[in-house]
Amino acid sequence: MNRKFLRQLVGAAMVRLFKHYIPHAVLLLGLADLLLLLLAADLGWVLRSGQIGTDAGTPVSRLGALIAFATTTLAAMIAVGVYGPESLRSLRFACARLLVAVTLAILALALLDFLLPGHTYWRSTLLYAMVLATFMLVLNRAILGNLLGTSAFRRRVLVLGTGPRAQRLKALSEKEGCGFTIVGFISMTQPSEQVPEAVKRSTISDLSAHVSGLGVTEVVLALEERRNSLPLKDLLRVKTAGVHVNEFSTFLERETGRVDLDTLNPSWLIFSDGFSSGRAISSFAKRAFDILASGLLLLLAFPVIALFALIVKLDSKGPAFFRQKRVGLYGQTFEIVKLRSMRSDAEKEGAKWAEKNDSRITRVGAFIRKVRIDELPQVWTVLTGRMSFVGPRPEVPIFVNNLEDKLPYYAERHMVKPGITGWAQINYPYGASIEDARHKLEYDLYYAKNYTPFLDLLIMLQTLRVVLWPDGAR
Repeated sequence: MNRKFLRQLVGAAMVRLFKHYIPHAVLLLGLADLLLLLLAADLGWVLRSGQIGTDAGTPVSRLGALIAFATTTLAAMIAVGVYGPESLRSLRFACARLLVAVTLAILALALLDFLLPGHTYWRSTLLYAMVLATFMLVLNRAILGNLLGTSAFRRRVLVLGTGPRAQRLKALSEKEGCGFTIVGFISMTQPSEQVPEAVKRSTISDLSAHVSGLGVTEVVLALEERRNSLPLKDLLRVKTAGVHVNEFSTFLERETGRVDLDTLNPSWLIFSDGFSSGRAISSFAKRAFDILASGLLLLLAFPVIALFALIVKLDSKGPAFFRQKRVGLYGQTFEIVKLRSMRSDAEKEGAKWAEKNDSRITRVGAFIRKVRIDELPQVWTVLTGRMSFVGPRPEVPIFVNNLEDKLPYYAERHMVKPGITGWAQINYPYGASIEDARHKLEYDLYYAKNYTPFLDLLIMLQTLRVVLWPDGAR
């Protein structure tokens, strides 16, 4: 397998797994890591067995334990951001996150062994397996980085158009951590050109050959006006040659993980893939998980909630719990319950967004907000069915009325049940303005459009990253 083929493989367009886009590079790296984790787990088992003089047996006999080890460690790696753009660019960053993931995996596996004694991976082999796994995972990234280069993890895109949309793609490609690089712009018949380096279509005799010569993996239509300017024959040849062709709004949704309000129109929402009616099974699975997980979490978290309720009560005047009306599914209101983190008179002049260094937040409140302990009582709201673990953040009715007047499609976020955590919460820091609400709405619409249990799982795993590195907590 030569280097050119590897570059083409990892630089290809994203894979859509359960309606969520995953870059080929990340998917292939994850599969390689999974195989290495299985190998490290088995070698650790064999080494420990040899050390204590017992028969290791065959790999098949311990396959369940090996899979548990590998999947638990892989889940920890996903949770702390090992497959994020920073980790793909920087080996040092990846190693730092790997160490955190390994630590979390060891704790999780030790707990699993405590809950299921004799049915899981030996705790005595964890040291061997984790040392081997860490070495293999770091070596894997070092080899791939040296063999392919960091640019190999970026797809090669050709843009048709030179107007404002093309300029937006150019600016996006220049951002740190972007997953694609633009190898060229082609000017069609647009009068407002903003990309001086663009090549005129009239100078290209064969667009398909031009695409092949540049090693393009995807062509994006960024035309401001399609009528009489859409090169259908050219695009058909490009498509049949195996190069992905995408239009602007769909490409932007995939690359940013949000629905772009600036170019959104009802026809795109209607005809694009998403908002599937076949969600009965997914909704049932989501509700079953919410009931089981919230019931278990309430049992485990009750001592923590009781302890901090007492601390909140002693720290400042007022009740230990904060209750407030919020807007939920289909615009219906319900009451949330949280540990109080602000003064009891914080909203005497009406509800308002929290601010940075908000003077209304108490000393204890600052801590419980940072580690998200104040959210724990909301698990009861999940158990009763008014909320889910994952979904858009429920807002105060007065905020909703204001935002529905100022932001298009804001009401559509209420077509899914609100959640304690969500796609917007893990991708955008806490917002305290109309513009922040607009950005978060774009992420909420993406979630509502592309919801699957798989996306819920990714969000819950990534929530751990937000808790460990609480950049957005306020």
